[in-house]
Amino acid sequence: MGGNTRATMRDVASLAGVSAKTVSNVVTGSAFVREDTRERVEQAMRKLDFVPNLSARSLRNGRSGVIAVALPYLATSFSAELLTHLVQAARAKGYAVQIEETGSEPHRERELLSRARAQLVDGLILNPIRLEDSALTDDDRRLPVVLIGEVEQPLADHVGIDSVAGAAEMTRHVIERGARRIAVIGGDDQHAIATATSRLRLQGVRQALAEAGLPADPRLTANHADWTIAGGAEATAELLSRGLPFDAILGFTDSLATGALHALHERGIRVPDDVLVAGFDDVELSRFTEPALSTVQIDRAAFAGAAVDLLTERIADPTGTPRTITVPHHLILRASTGTAPRGWAPQL
Repeated sequence: MGGNTRATMRDVASLAGVSAKTVSNVVTGSAFVREDTRERVEQAMRKLDFVPNLSARSLRNGRSGVIAVALPYLATSFSAELLTHLVQAARAKGYAVQIEETGSEPHRERELLSRARAQLVDGLILNPIRLEDSALTDDDRRLPVVLIGEVEQPLADHVGIDSVAGAAEMTRHVIERGARRIAVIGGDDQHAIATATSRLRLQGVRQALAEAGLPADPRLTANHADWTIAGGAEATAELLSRGLPFDAILGFTDSLATGALHALHERGIRVPDDVLVAGFDDVELSRFTEPALSTVQIDRAAFAGAAVDLLTERIADPTGTPRTITVPHHLILRASTGTAPRGWAPQL
């Protein structure tokens, strides 16, 4: 197509070899479309740079054509990469995305749920951080909401990963490398700042330690509410100040682990020669740290696609039974755990 002519559904249908109705079903999520057919349609949409007419659609079906995505923090690498995939997946379905940050504040979650109840947005993808703070109630069973992350509820569809298994597998890996005194950054199951992610990943670490007959020393655990690179550096400095020997650090995000690398380097502690370091999430940064981080990889494209699919299905049929999808994870082993550690101990 040339000039400024805007592609239509008929153009997409012709290129994909399907009917205009099938294209409409892909865009709106209002009916089942076979996966191979959906892929052909989405490829045609991308090739033609097709943009659905959301205003016209809204007038026809009483919907806004907008979904909201709410994450606790937007500044982290994981959030940025996940949002990219969520926006792409939503756009392929014909939705614009309103991005919100809850700041881990329950009242923000309640405000966003109220928008969904008032139909100011067609649906909401929400990443709550604690089950006990959840704003969902029994009255919301038919609300178009998908929860992502570690907080699960029977009231809503959910997409997550097995954080317990992922943390346990990485712990087993550093134990196999020779680590015996394993420190943890981000682990907490006692305090008010403890999130579902923190609790579950700590559970996985302890499970692997128990299997190996190793003690879980709570003095080797540090947690800060700020799960950033700076927060990881501060938590590592706190561990070092306690004067307890350790030979591995597990950060519950790659940002925390990157902060650990920085703090160890400042003290002249070598990774992996003295201390092994590993993270979680496999964000882009983890490949470019020095040394590159071993981590637990999550397929964020699959994660985002599953969340958007569940939400569009829920928008089309609010009466369905809530479903849970667990996205696979994989260990990515790099130089930060590439050798047996000598261990770090304070100089007396």
